[in-house]
Formats: sequence, C-alpha cells, structure tokens
Amino acid sequence: MRVVIGDRNLSPHRKLFESLIPPHTDVIWHNRFDEAAIASDLADADVYVGGRFTAAMAAAAPRLQLVHVAGAGTDNVAFAALDPRTRVANTFHHEDSIAEYVLSSAIMLRRGFIAQDKALRGGLWSTSVYDDALGQPLSMNGAHIGFVGFGHIGSKSWNHLRALGCSGCAVTGRGTIDPVATGLSWAGYAADLTRLMTESDIVVVSTPLTEHTRGMIGPDEFAALGSDGVLINVGRGPLVQQEALFDALSSNIIRAAAIDVWYSYPSPDGIGDPGQLPFAELPNLLMTPHASGVTEDTFVGRVRDIADNIRRLERGLTLARTVR
Repeated sequence: MRVVIGDRNLSPHRKLFESLIPPHTDVIWHNRFDEAAIASDLADADVYVGGRFTAAMAAAAPRLQLVHVAGAGTDNVAFAALDPRTRVANTFHHEDSIAEYVLSSAIMLRRGFIAQDKALRGGLWSTSVYDDALGQPLSMNGAHIGFVGFGHIGSKSWNHLRALGCSGCAVTGRGTIDPVATGLSWAGYAADLTRLMTESDIVVVSTPLTEHTRGMIGPDEFAALGSDGVLINVGRGPLVQQEALFDALSSNIIRAAAIDVWYSYPSPDGIGDPGQLPFAELPNLLMTPHASGVTEDTFVGRVRDIADNIRRLERGLTLARTVR
C-alpha cells in the first residue's frame, strides 16, 4: 500500500503515524502543498492524506481508494473529479482546542482586554478607575451566547461557557438540537438567525461552509447583534460577508470580533494578507492565523484516526467518518 501525505501538520508526529499503519506501507511525505510534486507521487497511491485535493491530483491518481482529510472540513476536496469508488473521510479532535479559543477570546473581548493592552503600551491606563468616561465592563456571568452551528465545536464551547453562568441558544441547518437536553434556552433553524443575533451578546460561528451558509452573516445580522455584541468565527471565513464584517467593526456597529478563519490564505511560506480589506488596522479585532485548533493534542488524535482508517482499508473493513 502506498500513502501520500500532503499535510505538514502531521510531520511532527511522523514516528507515531508510521508505527500505527500496516507494516511495509510505503509512505511519501510532503511538508508543503505543491500540487505538481504531490501529483507526481499519486500514480500508484492508494491513500492521500491532506486538506486539499484538486481535480489535477484526482486525474493523476487512477488507483486511489481513499482521500483522508487531516481535519473536519472537506470544502477543499474536488469531489466531482474523484472516481466514484474513491472514498473521502475526515477526522476531528480539534473541538477541545477550539473551545479554549472561544472561551478565551470571548472573555478578552467582552472585558476589553485587547484595547487595554494596546492603550497601556502607550502609557494610557484605559480603565474606569482612571477615566470616568469609561464604563465598567461586564463579566461573562449572565452573557447570552448564540451558536451558529452546534456540532463538536459548538457543544464543547457551550460546556465551558455555561460553567461561567452564561445562557445560550443555537441555530443549525437541520434544527434538531434539543434545548432541554443541552441546557440551551432555545434552538432552531437557520431561518431563526436574526432572532439569535438580536438576543445574543456573543455569537460563535462554527457551521460548515456550504452553498446555503456562504455569506449568511451580513449587514442585517450585524445590525441585529448591536453595538455591545461580539462575533467569534471559527468556522470558515466566507460564512461572514467580508465587507460587512469590516464595516461592522470599523463603524462600531458591533463591539468586537475574534476571527480565526479568513478570506484568502498565504503562500506556503506563510506570507499573505487574510483578506482584501485592511483588517490589521482595526483595534477591536483579534486576528489569529487559523490556529484555534492547532495543538499537539489535536494532531495526535488525528494521526490515530487516520492510521486506524488505513488499517481498516488494508483489511477490507468499514471505514470510519466517511463523508461519501
């Protein structure tokens, strides 16, 4: 069996991965995504592991049995180009790490710590203790959290936030969340998004990116969230309209945002702007490089899942977490 790996996040765990897959498996590692270089190794490949799989790669891989994404999202897989016999699987394990990000960014932005940090670096003690024009910030106790999407990430984040005395609600595409069982105030469909934005102090976006969810948060939703509202996006950048996000922050239509997922991504050397607008100029924005789920715990768990599916494939067993 030949396995081609095109995800550099797995490289630190190479020894573990190779200890878990069937003996004598031929593994080819690529530490950067180079479409042509990867495609040249796919002619005899049975498995490709990586977050991006293009039509050109599919054309170069006539015997490929499995595309295994090294994460949850499959929006960068060219499904239409795949042979119908090629299966696609994903893996998770990022929910604990992302929930930590949601919790920490919610506290930092609701309490105004980012603005205070910037001010103090310039010698200004930006607190109501010294400035009567500044109000006393609110704690998380009593904050209402709205979840747009309530899967692994949303439910784990809710477990942390409810422990601080928050209340919550959620909207999902299927609308199948039981509010009593989850401890939410209510749960509904995507059609209830405006209600969620209006009622929430903090909105956590983690729904998958599809043709139905792309651009689902725009000017009307930000207006509903209001000037004290905080947005945290850990799903996909295009779930939120780019210009609307910039306008909402620059015009103080909302209080602040934490954005970990973006509209454009860098070259393999990690250099590049995250969007077409000057987000870096905004003082009320926490910018992170799609790193909320990037921890050792996340990728050790993913390595184990991927290796398990390769063993299953080799033995002719049913694969886990297939998405087609």
